[in-house]
Amino acid sequence: MLGMGSSENKSRQSRLAFLGTLASGLAHEIKNPLSAMSVNLQMLREDLEANATSRETRMLKRVGVLEREVVRLEEILDGFLRFARGYKLDPTRQSLNALLREVVEFWAAKAAAAGVDVQLVLEPDLPDVEIDANYVKQALLNLLNNAFDALTQRPAAEKSGREQILVCSRRGKSGVELLVIDNGPGISADARTHIFDPYFSTKAGGSGLGLPTARRIIEELGGTLTFDTELDRGTSFRIELKTAADPQPPSDAPPSPPPAGEPPR
Repeated sequence: MLGMGSSENKSRQSRLAFLGTLASGLAHEIKNPLSAMSVNLQMLREDLEANATSRETRMLKRVGVLEREVVRLEEILDGFLRFARGYKLDPTRQSLNALLREVVEFWAAKAAAAGVDVQLVLEPDLPDVEIDANYVKQALLNLLNNAFDALTQRPAAEKSGREQILVCSRRGKSGVELLVIDNGPGISADARTHIFDPYFSTKAGGSGLGLPTARRIIEELGGTLTFDTELDRGTSFRIELKTAADPQPPSDAPPSPPPAGEPPR
């Protein structure tokens, strides 16, 4: 299992804090030119559409390409800013199994359409966890989509026809564990130390923020995200979350009665 020590984690958190400060300063400088480009492209489109000769029609196609690229750059910038600044989490007491059922039942149709089998294996009667459900759902979806891409983007000759993703929950040593396991190609040795680096991706068209975002969310909740992988056997991502603290009785609650045979104090 590949994880990190506490000193490495503190160093990375420090780098992320600096990245957030840097990102806030850059946002204004980058967004303003993008907004100006978008406005000017819209004005150019209106001018060309007013006199749509064959030449203007060809130019409109090029304007459309530029408009889509501006939108893509804005989405990349927004994703980077959200990642760099961190997330405003609002943890509450939740059932992890209920969350897993909800997400997997919603997402499984995508997998089924591609011939990927998805199985839920949930340990019953798990203790609740203290999480922000919306953000943990996002982290889980990022892991599911990562596993899905690993299975479906393989060359047809390498597919077995038995592509499968397992989503499991179980008790861990110091909390509750969530696992997303696929039987895909595994992660190459040279990629293993970089998969949590922002904008590192081995997939065509990948954003490079799915796994870093998932890990940052989990770590901000006080948990960990690690992985095991083996070439041609598959990959397992493991999230460990702390269990929710037992609720404290109200301060004005009457004292508990003494055990039988022991006089009141």
